[in-house]
Amino acid sequence: MAVEVVYRSSRDLERLFMDKAEADRHDKMLELAELLAEVLQKAVPSLTEQQVEEAGIYMAKNRDVFAKAFKSQPDALSELLNVPAEVAEPVAVAEPVEEPPAEPTKPAKAAKTPK
Repeated sequence: MAVEVVYRSSRDLERLFMDKAEADRHDKMLELAELLAEVLQKAVPSLTEQQVEEAGIYMAKNRDVFAKAFKSQPDALSELLNVPAEVAEPVAVAEPVEEPPAEPTKPAKAAKTPK
């Protein structure tokens, strides 16, 4: 029987990864997307929750391009204009999952008192 190690994202429990570094990158991308979504929602309250989430994920996935654009290279955004629009697949952005408590241990037996 073969054993295969897989890694699960703590923010996207449906997705499995073969590499820990890849799972960590995905978690960081989703964390950035969540923060971007909060900022966008505050800046443009008329956006729906789904629109804000999709925009946050799009920006987080393309963070390198946006970083170049914000560093006085606005032409970098043309890279995104030349790429066909990606159909956003729904990604669950969940709160970090707390680890379940450890299995309860049996209480220690009370010491016998001398008679």
